[in-house]
Amino acid sequence: MRNRIGLLGLLGFTGFLGLLTDNPGFYGFFGFFGFFGYLTLTPDERFMANVHRAAARAFFAGLVLYPLVVAVGAMTNFLQAYAVGFALNFALQIFLFSVLLTWYENHGTDR
Repeated sequence: MRNRIGLLGLLGFTGFLGLLTDNPGFYGFFGFFGFFGYLTLTPDERFMANVHRAAARAFFAGLVLYPLVVAVGAMTNFLQAYAVGFALNFALQIFLFSVLLTWYENHGTDR
């Protein structure tokens, strides 16, 4: 069984669009190269449980953040609130998933 989490590292190549388009917003995608480290790891039941736990918590954090940012933007007539909220939501979910997965793999459960 292959560890497909490592394939998320392919998204790191999107960071090169920042060099081609002079848009620094793409540079954050270079962080996905870190997922290539999981290609050598053989997934077992504990690893998959840690992935599911980290993914669920990152997903629910995104469910809370996005409506808050959009609500603040709607109250202040900040028209770019939807774009900012979406970008922050995406970045938070990926960052939180990465941090939690690393934490669970190094320290076990969060109990």
